[in-house]
Amino acid sequence: MPDFRRIWLVGTFISIARWLEMLVIAVMVYDQTKSPFLVASMTLVRLLPMGLFGATLGVAADRVQRRHALVAVVCCQAMVAAGLVVASLLGQPPVWLLGLAAFISGIAWASDNPVRRMMLGEIVGTTRMASAMSLDVVANNASRVAGPALGGALLAAQGPMAAFLLSLVLYLLAGAAALRIRHRSTVTQRPLSVIRDTRESFALVLRQPGMRGVLIVTIIYNLFGWPANSMVPVIGAGTLGLGPDGVGLLASMDGVGAFIGAMVLAARAPAHWYRPVYIGGCALYCGMATAFALAPGVVPAGLALVVMGAGGAGFATMQATLVYIAMPAEERSRALGVLSVCVGLGLLGFLHLGLMADWIGAPAATALMGVEGLLALALTWRWWRAPR
Repeated sequence: MPDFRRIWLVGTFISIARWLEMLVIAVMVYDQTKSPFLVASMTLVRLLPMGLFGATLGVAADRVQRRHALVAVVCCQAMVAAGLVVASLLGQPPVWLLGLAAFISGIAWASDNPVRRMMLGEIVGTTRMASAMSLDVVANNASRVAGPALGGALLAAQGPMAAFLLSLVLYLLAGAAALRIRHRSTVTQRPLSVIRDTRESFALVLRQPGMRGVLIVTIIYNLFGWPANSMVPVIGAGTLGLGPDGVGLLASMDGVGAFIGAMVLAARAPAHWYRPVYIGGCALYCGMATAFALAPGVVPAGLALVVMGAGGAGFATMQATLVYIAMPAEERSRALGVLSVCVGLGLLGFLHLGLMADWIGAPAATALMGVEGLLALALTWRWWRAPR
C-alpha cells in the first residue's frame, strides 16, 4: 500500500524530529536554569494543546480533507524548526522562546490521532489496524532511539543550531512524503457547530462499552508514567554525571525497549491480547520508572529504561487500536480527539513531577510517581477490567 508507506514515513520523520527537539530543549533548559521543574515544564507546554484542543481537533478533522490538514501540520512544524535555527544562530535561545516553540509543536502533535492515525485506519481497515499501529509504534520508538542520540551528539559536537537544522530537514522530508499521499478521506457535511460537537464527543465515547476503562488507563499512564521520561536528562546529568552525548544515549534506551516490544506485537498481536497488553504495558512502565529512578548506576538505569520502553510500546500500540475498533466508523475521529484530550491531561503529571523534583529531588520524585501510578491502577480496577 503506497499511501500507508507514505503516511508511515511522515510519522517517522516527524517523530525523529520531535524526540530530538525534546531532548535538546530539555538539556538546554537544564543548562540555563538547573531547575527540574522548568525541564518538566517544556514537556508540559508541549502537551497543553492536547488537553485544550484535542477534542476540537477531532471534530474539525471530519470537516476537512485530512491530507490537506496533514500537509499544513508539517509546514507549521517546519516553520517552528526554522525559527529555532535562526534563534540559535543569534545566540542562546531563551527559555521562554523554547517553551513557545514546544507549545506550537504541541498543537501539531495534538492533531496526530484524529488526522494521521485516522488516515492509517481508513487505508488498512479495522482488521489490520493493530498490525498497522504496531508498525507505526515501531517507527515511533525507533525514532526515540535515533532522535535523542542524534540530538545529544549534535548538541555536544556542534551546538543547538546543528540539532535544530537536522530537525528542519526531517520536517521537509515529511512534507515531501505528505504531498505524495493520494488517499482522500470522507468530509463530514454536518452543520458547522464545532463547540456543540466537541461537547457531544465525550458523551458518545463514554457510552461505548469498554471505552471508559480505555480512557482511565490512558489518563493514569499520562499522569503517572510518561512524565518520568522528562526526568531522564535531569537524572542522567545531575545524578549519573553524564554529558549531553551520554544523556542522549541514556534517553534512547527507552526507545530501544519500545522498538523491541513493538516488533513483537507487529509479528503477533491476536485480538484477545489487546486489552491485557494495554493495561500491562501501563503497569510495567510505571514500575520500571521507579526502578530507573532508584538505579545505582548507568547500566542498571539503562536496563530499566529498556524494560520501561517495552511496556510503553504495548500501551501505545493498543491505545489507538482499542479506540478505533470500539467506535462506529463515523465517530472514530471524534473519539480519537477525546483520546488526545486524555493524553493532554498528562500535563498535570509533568507539573506534579516537576514540583516534587524541585522539592525532594528528581530521583525520589520519579520513583514516587511510578508507585502512584501502580496504586492508581489498583484503585480503578473495577472500571478497566475486561467488560462482561
